[in-house]
Amino acid sequence: MVISVNDVRSNPNEQIAHAVAVLKGSERLRDVFDAICTGGKKPKTVSQLMTKTGKSRVVILQLGGRLADQQLVHKTKVGNETAYAKDRYLASKRAAIHRLIKDPRKLAKLPTKYSPRGNGGVVRVVVPGAKIQIKELHVEDFDQFAKIKKMKPTSAPKISERAFKDGVLKLIGSTGKFQDWGGEPNDLYTTKLRHKGQRRAMAFAFKGPGTKGELTPKKLGKNGDQIQRLFLAPAEIFVVQYHDAIGQSVVEQVQAFASLNSVREGKRINYCIIDGDDTNRLIMAYPKQFGLK
Repeated sequence: MVISVNDVRSNPNEQIAHAVAVLKGSERLRDVFDAICTGGKKPKTVSQLMTKTGKSRVVILQLGGRLADQQLVHKTKVGNETAYAKDRYLASKRAAIHRLIKDPRKLAKLPTKYSPRGNGGVVRVVVPGAKIQIKELHVEDFDQFAKIKKMKPTSAPKISERAFKDGVLKLIGSTGKFQDWGGEPNDLYTTKLRHKGQRRAMAFAFKGPGTKGELTPKKLGKNGDQIQRLFLAPAEIFVVQYHDAIGQSVVEQVQAFASLNSVREGKRINYCIIDGDDTNRLIMAYPKQFGLK
């Protein structure tokens, strides 16, 4: 699935967040970025970067091209040789970028238009030339939840958030513990839930009956940043569950962060939205696990 979205470079904090996402996973990429950004205004040739970094010409061309494709530097020519010029704004924020790479919690607090603080905004991301691979899964797609396929939309007795979480743990066969305070990136991280017979790394965010009305981003976490923190987990499937209706803005934000992870990690990222109807179906499909029998 490819999502058409707006420019990730449209405001200063987004430029920083985008740079962190690109550079985070590769020390070699950071080395070349730093070499291009240090020194004077003149572009650095491939030969100069080879000397500064100790890397081969092929490696410099590969990494420099990747940085240019992601709009972190500018590709140009000096004479007949390929060269790279620094982006003046990002070069000036290089120290901040490195701090955020080292401390994901600080990154989670960085306000951007796709991660505003409590105003219900939606992520809008574009990375020119990048292949975005995301896919929506449904609750019935997971092996341990298979009985839900036989369940039509139905009502279910109200159960507490704790009872629902415990029921999910029983179905997964997990002995893990839920995180119930706002500083944790997710409520549950597990590799025991299976999708098409294979175990997958999954991160869950749950919102129980204590939250009222349609779920919007500002209701997700104390600072409205729960989805952003969810996607810090090393997972390939991300799940948001709520006992009532889930607003379109939440779905769009989940899709956008899935897109960011897909670009950064170079692989498909899956997401699943479990709204009130699917929550009821799951409870009634497995009443014993959810404490109803």
